[in-house]
Amino acid sequence: MPYPIERKLVIAVSSSALFDLSESHSVFVNDGAKAYKEYQESHLNEVLHKGVAFPFIKRFLNINNHFEKQQPVEVVLLSRNSAATGKRVFRSIQHYGLNITRAAFMEGKSPFEYVPAFNASLFLSANEEDVKNAIDAGYPAGVVLPNENINDEGEDELRVAFDFDAVIADDASERVFKKDGKLDDFHAYEVANSHIPHQPGPLADLFKKLSFMQKLEDREVEKDSGYQRILRISIVTARNAPSHERVITTLVHWGVEANEIFFLGGMEKDRILSRLKPHMFFDDQKSHLKSRAGDIPMVHIPFGVANNGDS
Repeated sequence: MPYPIERKLVIAVSSSALFDLSESHSVFVNDGAKAYKEYQESHLNEVLHKGVAFPFIKRFLNINNHFEKQQPVEVVLLSRNSAATGKRVFRSIQHYGLNITRAAFMEGKSPFEYVPAFNASLFLSANEEDVKNAIDAGYPAGVVLPNENINDEGEDELRVAFDFDAVIADDASERVFKKDGKLDDFHAYEVANSHIPHQPGPLADLFKKLSFMQKLEDREVEKDSGYQRILRISIVTARNAPSHERVITTLVHWGVEANEIFFLGGMEKDRILSRLKPHMFFDDQKSHLKSRAGDIPMVHIPFGVANNGDS
């Protein structure tokens, strides 16, 4: 029997994150809502190009193909569009074979308030205001940053990478560093508290439920040694020793794991990400969300002390 939505890992995504709406958005900005609606209706049968979140969402939904009885994941569309203008979005969803059936069309209003109604562990949107409102309300959300190179080629494996502080965990340690900017004080604080797990951050629930999906894969490997895993989770953090131990303490306390953990000690994260090639990387600091090749989908989590007054 399929999981009820309360037990599923649900991701909410806006149409602006899933598809490239830059052309129609320019119509809205320049000519207004009526012209935008007319534009979408006149282009109803033109399939929208893939957006930054598309490769991630496609592979995320593929998890259900490997666990057909449980159907443990779901994607919900949360859109500022009206139901009428959203017809083109759903036709594009059907064209690409994405199993997305639930949606909320808000006709110009922000949909962020409905994140908990759909039990979503993440709300992805290209609208920064919507995401900040969601974060301020205590909901898990991220801004999908522009990326001109949408690479949807390759295997079905889903690779997801996270920063640690103010993403998976809270920003308590970042606040210590921000207070005086001394790395030695930060390390001393983390060593003294290395036995105390962090409180959850905005994407803790997402991380924990992805880790649960890996436990489902563990069972498949036990039944079939030839089973090909489809999910890899990584942590890429600016921390290094001796502050690394509290990260591990936190993961053990939560009963979760990551396939790879990189403690970079201030190295540019792109040096790792360019090799890892995640389908999504989540970080709270925009300065870390840069890719020389422009082929890493980046998501900004506007949470915590690093984003006080951030524009």
